[in-house]
Amino acid sequence: MKAGHRAIVFNRLEGIKDKAVSREIRKILTERAKNFNIALDDVSITSLSFGKEFTHAIEAKQVAAQEAERAKFIVEKAEQDKKSAIIRAQGEAKSAELIGNAIANNPAFVALRQIEAAREIAHTIAASNNKVFLDSGDLLLGLQSLKMLNNNNKK
Repeated sequence: MKAGHRAIVFNRLEGIKDKAVSREIRKILTERAKNFNIALDDVSITSLSFGKEFTHAIEAKQVAAQEAERAKFIVEKAEQDKKSAIIRAQGEAKSAELIGNAIANNPAFVALRQIEAAREIAHTIAASNNKVFLDSGDLLLGLQSLKMLNNNNKK
């Protein structure tokens, strides 16, 4: 220590409590002032700065904590993405199974799906600002073939 200066080191990387620092400085100054027969009533700290090493250590710890949180978030996100993919795949498998069963048990299911698709296409075309020209064969988007299939099934 230089010429009676007392170094105060607070090696607390979790965060520095201003009140604790002020209290410790007040205590040390009061003790030193007693040696010179000076009584201190109050100590006011207007500016407090720490050494470069201490400041760097705090910053390094904060950066490390942020990187750890980021890594934790990435791991959690990957786990959630994995669960999401599994659930999505299970849902698609169940959907495929149900559609397969519906087609096997009721051939009209395919016709119903074609009608639904035709309605969706017609709605999209109607809502479009572009002009769409269909030839007479495509006018009903292949629904005429369904009528012929239905007539053949009745015979």
